[in-house]
Amino acid sequence: MGSTFQGLEIAKRGLFTQQSALYVTSNNIANANTPGYSRQRVNFVETEPYPPASMNRPQIPGQMGTGVEAGSIERVRDSFLDLQYRGENNKLGYWEARADAIQKMEDIMNEPSDSGLAKTMDQFWQALQDLSTNPEDEGARSVVRQRGQAVVDTFHYLYNSLSQIKQDLGSQIDVTITQINSLAQQISKINQQISEIEPNGYLPNDLYDERDRLVDQLSQLINVRIEKVPSGGNALKIAEGVYKIYLVDSNGNPILDSNNKPIYLVDGSTANTLSVSYGSINGNNGKDFVSGVQVGGVSISTSGKLLGLIESFGYQDSSGNVKGIYPEMINNLNNLAYTFGTVFNKVHQQGYSLGSNSKNGLSFFDQSSLASDAAKNIKLSSDIDDLSNIAASTKQGESGNGSNALNLASVGQILLSSSGSVSLIDNITVDFSSLNLPLTSGTIKSNYEGWIGKLGVDGQQAERMKNNSEVLRQSVEERRQSVSSVSLDEEMTNMIKYQHAYNAAARQITAIDQMLDKIINGMGIVGR
Repeated sequence: MGSTFQGLEIAKRGLFTQQSALYVTSNNIANANTPGYSRQRVNFVETEPYPPASMNRPQIPGQMGTGVEAGSIERVRDSFLDLQYRGENNKLGYWEARADAIQKMEDIMNEPSDSGLAKTMDQFWQALQDLSTNPEDEGARSVVRQRGQAVVDTFHYLYNSLSQIKQDLGSQIDVTITQINSLAQQISKINQQISEIEPNGYLPNDLYDERDRLVDQLSQLINVRIEKVPSGGNALKIAEGVYKIYLVDSNGNPILDSNNKPIYLVDGSTANTLSVSYGSINGNNGKDFVSGVQVGGVSISTSGKLLGLIESFGYQDSSGNVKGIYPEMINNLNNLAYTFGTVFNKVHQQGYSLGSNSKNGLSFFDQSSLASDAAKNIKLSSDIDDLSNIAASTKQGESGNGSNALNLASVGQILLSSSGSVSLIDNITVDFSSLNLPLTSGTIKSNYEGWIGKLGVDGQQAERMKNNSEVLRQSVEERRQSVSSVSLDEEMTNMIKYQHAYNAAARQITAIDQMLDKIINGMGIVGR
């Protein structure tokens, strides 16, 4: 037969187990607003029934339950939703970085507006048109020079502003690399703590939450995947083990080293260092583009926010060419400034200055300043410090001839070509084959408008993709929160449920105590 005190033991176990469940509920409520916290629950497990199957078991009708115990306290988490969230988070990181970089460029280019390069050049062409109607007017000549200086200043502003943002992006890349390495170090330390706790049969739920929170942050910066490795020892079957974090490409495939093994950013309690190397253009010892990204000395491809920053700052492709949002726009400005200055000078040199001793062959822009980084270095020629040297005439000695001013005003509309020549007013000819221009199609105006149009399209696409990624991430996050987050209504319901069960177990102890009191103190006294 069973023990006299078996009922008390069953009730005691129920009391302690419901008490544990109340404590867990209390912890959930306390952490309802804690970032990264996953609600926890007690796994109720029946204790071994009595009697066990054996040769000397008592002859009773059947096994009797012996109560309940708290088998484990685990967090409620869906790893599949975590995987989805990190994938969308990585896409969002990329498009946010790209959209932000393009937005800054759009603010600098400021097109269309009354202060952009297009408007400044239009005013320059208009000043030349005005000069053609009154070529002897010193005021009109002064306006042409001032408008030319405004074009030069605008080129300088655009180049310097873009270069400064590009430099800031380089600094942001370094900060992101530091952040990635810091997160990897923190995750490796948590792995070490987990590997010391799990073999003892415990579930370090708070460490799990913190580790997943760090992995979520890491996933926005670079694309990673998780490999779980058991801690060993007496670890529970539901223990999550140690994370090994390896890098994947944009298609989700592991990035492999020379031995066809995944490249790990975090290998258990060891964190590998992510680094970036830079290259310079024309050997100027600067940081002009990213030449590679390495983990432990092995070159890798990147993704997420880091990739968005690198594509904005500049990188070297497989052919050795420097690509990127900012390098390409800066290069376009240099090509535009060189083509504009060179063609304008060529036409200007065909004309004649003012006065009876008029001269030709004079330059409006300093040709030597266009040799390298034309948008940065372009400046007016010293030839036109004397306003009379602005070559508005196509014929020597004809002060009232403004035909060459009209030719100069049409420079922005001249159809560029790598071969052949263009005939202008009064048989002025520009031979493009001898100029070695970087722009060989379209016009100066159409080339610039094309770049601005592409910038606008790229900006719209980046903003649209950023918004789409944000919506998708938010959708996954809502589903993840529906599983893992703390619902105060649900916790209050659980609290009432566990409280009633606790009270019932306490009442059971009282009932059994009365039964035992009757047996011990009320029996065996007949006839006394």
